[in-house]
Amino acid sequence: MISGVKRLLFVAVIAVVGMGGVAQAADGVPGVDVSNWTGEIDWESVSSGGGKFAFVQATEGTNYRNPSFDAQFGGAATAGLVRGAYHFAQPHESDGTAQADYFLQNGGNWISDGQTLPGVLDIEDNPYKDKNGKNNCYGLSAKDMVTWLKDFTKKYRAATGRHAIIYTTTSWWQTCTGNSDKFRSNPLWLARWGSEPGELPKSWKKHTFWQSAEKGPLAGGQNSFNGSESQLKTLANPPAEVKVSGAARSRKTYTVTISNVGPHPVKDVKLSGRAFGGQRVVRAPGCTFSGTAVRCSIGELPRGKKATFTFTTKPKAKGSVGMYITVGSVKLTLRA
Repeated sequence: MISGVKRLLFVAVIAVVGMGGVAQAADGVPGVDVSNWTGEIDWESVSSGGGKFAFVQATEGTNYRNPSFDAQFGGAATAGLVRGAYHFAQPHESDGTAQADYFLQNGGNWISDGQTLPGVLDIEDNPYKDKNGKNNCYGLSAKDMVTWLKDFTKKYRAATGRHAIIYTTTSWWQTCTGNSDKFRSNPLWLARWGSEPGELPKSWKKHTFWQSAEKGPLAGGQNSFNGSESQLKTLANPPAEVKVSGAARSRKTYTVTISNVGPHPVKDVKLSGRAFGGQRVVRAPGCTFSGTAVRCSIGELPRGKKATFTFTTKPKAKGSVGMYITVGSVKLTLRA
């Protein structure tokens, strides 16, 4: 049997607000990060000064929400900045799932508006050692810390269809996760104050964002996006993503599953198939068929959902048989 799994990208048509022009700094596209400690922010000055994005603290642990979040998050959007929310982790207080859920309910939920970046998990040296009596790793072993991180990022991905951004330092990651390489799908926001990003944690070959100074000339921390403004917009508004998989279950039964693994609903998905090897299609629930050909359509496939089609053929007694399947640009050969 031959089975296949392939992915198909669709263009998501969403209006993007306030993203005219291209601003490119020497180290990428400039931006800021702010929290309640930053105070009132003149977002128009941030924008006119060249800032293109902002990260705003939303939550910490499961019992703190930035009282300035709504004003800061909304102000950044009004000024035309791409914005994202971040959660300051307290891994010793509760599990990753609980903290991701608190973050999602208090400002961290990704919005499909073309102006909102994926949420951020801020995980770094324990700043409250004198109060909580924990070490820089919050008292967790490297194995337990990796589990905590997996729980948080899995919950966020399931809820939003996006991979959470991870903010961290190389030294913390090496010490507290054992330099785990399990988070390659999560964009890296590297914290390293200086003129160069330097060595990266093992999970990443490049950084997506870089915090190069605690305080910058615009507001809050000094940051840059490692790419163009167009790429920054794509991170806020990614294309829809569909996974297509199929298998020959026997000489006369074939299945194809179309899964929406991206952040947007997908509409008008078409599947066409053709049996080969001298057989013909005799059953295809939910589809139309005639002779060797079959056609199926999906009006709308919501995020996180999938549709499975089963085709039954009348094969020859001997010889190679199978089906050719096409979904958009994806082509599969299911050979029994």
